[in-house]
Amino acid sequence: MSLARRVTAFLGVLLPLIALATVPASAGARRGDWPTWQGDLTGSRHNAAERRITAATVGGLKLKWAFAYPKTGAPVKSQPAVVDGGIFFGGPDGVFYALDARTGATRWTFALASVNPGAGGAIVLDGPAVARGKVFFGDNRGYVYALDQRTGRLRWATDTETHPAGIHTSSPLYYRGKIYIGASSAENTGDANTPCCTFRGHIDALDADTGRLAWRYWTVPEPKQTGTWPSGAPRYEPSGAGVWSSPVIDPSSGTLYVGTGQNYTGSAGDYDSLLALNARDGSVRWKQQVTRADTWRSLCNEPDAEGYCPGLRDGTALDYDIGATPNLFRVGGRTLVGVGQKSGVYHAFDARTGDVAWRRQIGVPLPSGGISGIQWGSSYDGRRLYVATYFAGPGTLFALDPATGQVLWQTPNPADGCTTGGAAAHPGICALAHTPAATTSPGVVYEGSNDGKMRAYAARTGSVLWEYDTIRSFAGVNGRTGFGGAISGNGGAVVANGMLYVQVGYYPFYPSEHGNVLLAFGL
Repeated sequence: MSLARRVTAFLGVLLPLIALATVPASAGARRGDWPTWQGDLTGSRHNAAERRITAATVGGLKLKWAFAYPKTGAPVKSQPAVVDGGIFFGGPDGVFYALDARTGATRWTFALASVNPGAGGAIVLDGPAVARGKVFFGDNRGYVYALDQRTGRLRWATDTETHPAGIHTSSPLYYRGKIYIGASSAENTGDANTPCCTFRGHIDALDADTGRLAWRYWTVPEPKQTGTWPSGAPRYEPSGAGVWSSPVIDPSSGTLYVGTGQNYTGSAGDYDSLLALNARDGSVRWKQQVTRADTWRSLCNEPDAEGYCPGLRDGTALDYDIGATPNLFRVGGRTLVGVGQKSGVYHAFDARTGDVAWRRQIGVPLPSGGISGIQWGSSYDGRRLYVATYFAGPGTLFALDPATGQVLWQTPNPADGCTTGGAAAHPGICALAHTPAATTSPGVVYEGSNDGKMRAYAARTGSVLWEYDTIRSFAGVNGRTGFGGAISGNGGAVVANGMLYVQVGYYPFYPSEHGNVLLAFGL
């Protein structure tokens, strides 16, 4: 082979790798910041710039400040973004906050109810993205917002939902002038008298400057009435396939990857699928459906589900969403895209073609509910994939070989999690289960548990390096008293500029007269 051809071949391998490794998640973010839920465009949930918190020093983490929420009964779900010395997140009280990331002092607040007050109570369920001087996030009414990063002034707000049950748990991602965000709903949690179901999942691209819709990809066809349920309520199908998870983008190809949920009714569309879409116009490059059939609504868990849950008889009432956010990684000169499923399987595909590279079952699948598998997301540090399972008897943290899916180590939720610390007083509530997405920095993996403990693990061996019990009272820097609990789902730990941040207050809920907390740790 000539020198020119060898150089060309070498660059063909090197340049995509450089793109995956170096393109920032949000324009304007500094090295060491955490500007978006995914950590970066490719969904690594890894902060390679973190040098202060290491495997040798993480045991010295101490609580630096706590921010306490009023008691509302709503879970804490908004994973923070950390950019330019500020920390940005939504509270369960309908307020969006910007604080000083080092001290917790309030910079500004924004009340979501100021946008269309007649549309009902609004809270933030997703994690924000910070880019080009704006903070982007969605809410439980289907609105997407852009606030001025410095002042909190509203730049625009767009109601993305024509359906009254539409919500955003998917966190936005900024790329080349657009915001990408998915839409889901809880319409399938209605009772037997609820007309069910008409919601259609979708992924939207919005103009980052104006909020106008650039394109939309629907995950299911338009639902049609097909009769009635035993209660007499109208029955519609197909429906569902909500986009609960957050998208990632391969900047070398301009491809967006995102997972979808199960059908609510019928069996059609892109349910339980990983989608690969052209980020420019939303056209399909490929899609992989990982479950043959999956039609589930909350009535499937009721004793009198007959007639309301057709999948009970044929075993397809599974709730095996892809609720986790994908990871892009390089193996043997090609880019793979991997994603966890609520069935407990981690799938890896060729990012260009969608061909299966490997699959690994790490969670024990349970029928009807999908709560034993992989919930919100995984992390990739350039060497290993880190994946945690939820109610898996017990939830377990795994390190996988990205080339083969081989389990390199596995560490179960420590067995004393429910008999030590604040959880010991609540044996009927505590569970050894990992809700949050995994997070990494060099040498360290961060994962929290429903036992109220936040833990740091050695990336090489899986041994526990640090543990902090949150089931206690905290004096908030904002003058309130807060209380810990299960480490929050919908996200995970955020590591930025020598600090560790974690939202606390998720199912199962530990009793307290106080609201939950955001905790900030440092060395």
